[in-house]
Amino acid sequence: MAARRSRLTGDFKVRKLLRTIHQTADNEVKLAMQDSAQKLLETMRDLIPKDTGDGAAALTAFVSKSGLDAQVGLRGKKANRKYYYLRFIEYGTKGYAGGKRSGNRNRRVKNKSDGKHFFGKYPDIPARPAHPWLRPAYDVNREFVLANVRAAVSRTLKRASGGS
Repeated sequence: MAARRSRLTGDFKVRKLLRTIHQTADNEVKLAMQDSAQKLLETMRDLIPKDTGDGAAALTAFVSKSGLDAQVGLRGKKANRKYYYLRFIEYGTKGYAGGKRSGNRNRRVKNKSDGKHFFGKYPDIPARPAHPWLRPAYDVNREFVLANVRAAVSRTLKRASGGS
């Protein structure tokens, strides 16, 4: 589908302004988004509980080419598969009482094993509390990110309109 040109004859100045805003907005906003994403990533790495530190090292920040989209955290299928346990740290676990079924009915007695390790008849797995790090990192940096992006957009609009 071909783009249509405007039928108005005096809109050349408006087109030029829009092109200028687009070219300068990419530069200004992308830098602000990169700065904000790095700050958010640092906070996430500080807040995540560390046993070996592999989970914290796997967190990454990505800003799109246009600078209008940023992704912070685990990125990609490979990282999500390898560090699947981070969701259990973030949200906690319910636990598992092995001896009873729903309605407090008894369960069949059968050994639990993966072939190498014996886990007992029906092991009791305790519930783990949540240790959130994702949302608190966002909450801590929310005002900084918004102020940073707003300032970049206002600088860009001021420059594009010929204000400075």
